[in-house]
Amino acid sequence: MAKQNPYTLPLNFSGYFAANMKIERQAEQGRLRVYLRLLSYVRPYAGVFAISIIGFLIFGATEPAQAKLLGILIEAVQAKDYDARFYIPAALVGLYIIRGIASFAGTYYLSVVSNRVVHDLRTKVFAHIMYLPTRFYDDNNSGHIISRVIFNTGQVTSAATDALKTIVREGFTVIGLLGYVFYLNWRMSLVFVAVAPIIGFLVARVGNKLRKQSTKLQDSAADLTQVCNEAVVGHRVVRSFGGEQYEIERFADCSNDNLRRALKMVRTAASNTPLMQLIIIGAMSVIIFLILQPAFLNEMSISNYVEYLTAIGLLPKPLRQLSEVNGVIQKGIAAAESVFEILDLPKEINTGTVAAENLRGKIEIRDLTFFYPDTTKPALENINLTIPPGKTVALVGRSGSGKSTLASLISRFYRHEHGSILIDDVDVNDYDLYALRDKTSLVTQSVTLFNNTVANNIAYGKDLSRVAEEQITDAARQAYALEFIDALPERFGTLVGENGVKLSGGQKQRIAIARALIKNAPILVLDEATSALDNESEHFIQMALEHAMAGRTTLVIAHRLSTIEAADLIVVMDQGSIVEQGTHAQLANAGGPYSKLLSRDFEAEA
Repeated sequence: MAKQNPYTLPLNFSGYFAANMKIERQAEQGRLRVYLRLLSYVRPYAGVFAISIIGFLIFGATEPAQAKLLGILIEAVQAKDYDARFYIPAALVGLYIIRGIASFAGTYYLSVVSNRVVHDLRTKVFAHIMYLPTRFYDDNNSGHIISRVIFNTGQVTSAATDALKTIVREGFTVIGLLGYVFYLNWRMSLVFVAVAPIIGFLVARVGNKLRKQSTKLQDSAADLTQVCNEAVVGHRVVRSFGGEQYEIERFADCSNDNLRRALKMVRTAASNTPLMQLIIIGAMSVIIFLILQPAFLNEMSISNYVEYLTAIGLLPKPLRQLSEVNGVIQKGIAAAESVFEILDLPKEINTGTVAAENLRGKIEIRDLTFFYPDTTKPALENINLTIPPGKTVALVGRSGSGKSTLASLISRFYRHEHGSILIDDVDVNDYDLYALRDKTSLVTQSVTLFNNTVANNIAYGKDLSRVAEEQITDAARQAYALEFIDALPERFGTLVGENGVKLSGGQKQRIAIARALIKNAPILVLDEATSALDNESEHFIQMALEHAMAGRTTLVIAHRLSTIEAADLIVVMDQGSIVEQGTHAQLANAGGPYSKLLSRDFEAEA
C-alpha cells in the first residue's frame, strides 16, 4: 500500500463508513475533540467569557419571569387590585432593562472572545504554513491553501460566535422555561421528556449530513478560489490566447457546483426546522389536551394555567434556534478539522545547532542521491562535486537534468537522505536551518516581488527592513537599477503592484539582484538570473553580477553562453548525473556533451 503523503490536504474527512457503528462513534468522539480543541482557544479570555456567560444566564433566567408577570396580572384583575397599575408596569420595564443589559453583555463579550479566537487561529495557521516544508507547497495548489487560511477560519467564526451565543443564550432560556413548567406541573411536563430522544435522534442524523455537506462545500469554495486566482494572475496569457470564454465557463462551472452544494446544505437544514417544530407543537398539543381533562382542570388556578401556557408558548422559539444552530456547528467543525489538519502537519526539520556565523562557502558534495517524495526514479544520482570558497560554478544541461534540484538541496529546501552535502566541512543538516539560509542569497528566473515599495522589495527579509537608505541606493546602483528607479513617480517609495506588475521583466530582475546584493551572503545561487533580460540590460547586469560574485561561492544555473563561460568550473548534467566538468576552454575542445551543446547553438538547445 502506498504511504499517504501527510502534506497533501485531504479533500474529505471521516464519515465514509457511517454504516459501521463503532467507526461512527469514534468519528463522533473525534468531532467532539475537534470542537473542544476549538473552544480551548477561549482559555486566554476566560474572564471576558465568564462575563458573557453570566449575561446569558441572567437573560435565560428572566424568561420565565414574563410568564410569572402575566399570572400576577391575571390575579390582579380577578382581585380588582388597583395598586397593580403601578407595580406591574414598573416591574415589566425593570425586567426588560435587566434583560437588555444581560443580552448586550452576553452578546458583545462573547463576540469579543470569539473574534479574538478566530484572529488567533488565523494568524497561527498562517504562521505555521510559513514554516512548513517546500513539499507542502508542491503537493497543494495555492487556492486550497489560501481558502483554508481565509475562508475556513472564517467558517470557524460562526461556530465560535453565533453558534456558541445561541447555545448559551437559548440553552439557558430553555432550561429556565422547562424548569418553571416542571415546577408548575411536573406530571404534564413529562411529555417533553418523552419527545427528547426523538429530537436528539433528528439532531444527530441531520448533524452528520450537514458536516459532510459542509466539507464538500468548503472544497468547492477552494476550487473556486483556485480558478479565480489562476485567471487573475495569468490574465496576460488568458488574453494572449483568447482564453476569456474558457475561464468564464470554468469559473461558472465551479460556481455552479458551489451553488448546488450550498443549496443542498440549506435544504437539509431548512427541512429539519419545520420537522422539529412539528414535534414540539405536537408535544404542546398533548399538554393542552391534558390540561383540558377534568382530572387536571381543578389542579391549578387560572393564573397558574396562564403562566404554564405562556411558558410552553415561549419554548418553540429557543428550541427552533437550538435546532438550527446544529448546522452552524457542523459547518464550523468541518472547517476546524481542515484548519487543525494544517496545524498538525510537522514543520521543516531543523535539528541542526551549528550557527554558521563565519561561513566561508566551501561546498563539497559526496555520493549524493536524491528522490522526490512518492517517486522511484532519482532526481540526482551519485553526485560528487567540490566547490572551493569564492569560486563560481556553472551548472548546465537540458531541462530536467537536476540543476535546480541540486541548488535547492544546498539551501535545504528539500532534505536529502543518501550521501552528504558539506559546507565548510559541516553537513548542511547539522547547521541551524535558518542560520544556513541567512548565508545564502537566491536570484531566480521567476522573480517574486511583493505589492510594496521598491525600497521594501530590495531590503526584504530578516534584519534588512531597517537598513539605511544609503545601503539600498548603493545596492540598486550596483544592480544597475538606479536609472529606472529614479524615473519612477516616487523613486524608491513607488509601489510596484502585485508581483511587480508595474515593472518590466528586466527591471524586476534587477530589483531581485539588488535584493541579493544587499543581503551580502557568502553563497549566491543564480537560477536563470539573466534569462528575462534583453541584450542591453544583460550587459549591465553581467557587470553587476561579476561584482556580486567576487569573493562569494556562486552557483550559476544558466543557458546563455555569456553567463557561464567565465565560470571557474562548468558542470554538465544529464538525467540527474554529472557527465562532464571543467573550464569552458577545456570542455569546448573535448568533443563531449558540452561541445555538442555549443555546436547546436547553446542557448537554443537549452
